[in-house]
Amino acid sequence: MSVKIRLTRIGRHKDPFYRIVAADSHYARDGRIIEQIGTYDPGLEEEKGVKIDEELALKWLKQGAIPTDSVRSMLSRKGIMAKFAESKKKAK
Repeated sequence: MSVKIRLTRIGRHKDPFYRIVAADSHYARDGRIIEQIGTYDPGLEEEKGVKIDEELALKWLKQGAIPTDSVRSMLSRKGIMAKFAESKKKAK
């Protein structure tokens, strides 16, 4: 099972809102999820619109989950990818 960290749309027509989730890559975009990690509201400012549980994100990254390009950029802006890379260096 390959796990991805990706966006799931739950907003209304022309009013998008997304959940950041860990999901099996074989399921549909809005299909079955494993765990919700955060939310993203593109209608708000960049920093206010993204809410991510850092502990959950790091847990899934350490377990081998692969973030999509859009989620990777959000994680980078929050500094979570830097912490993940730092923890990988300490493990070696």
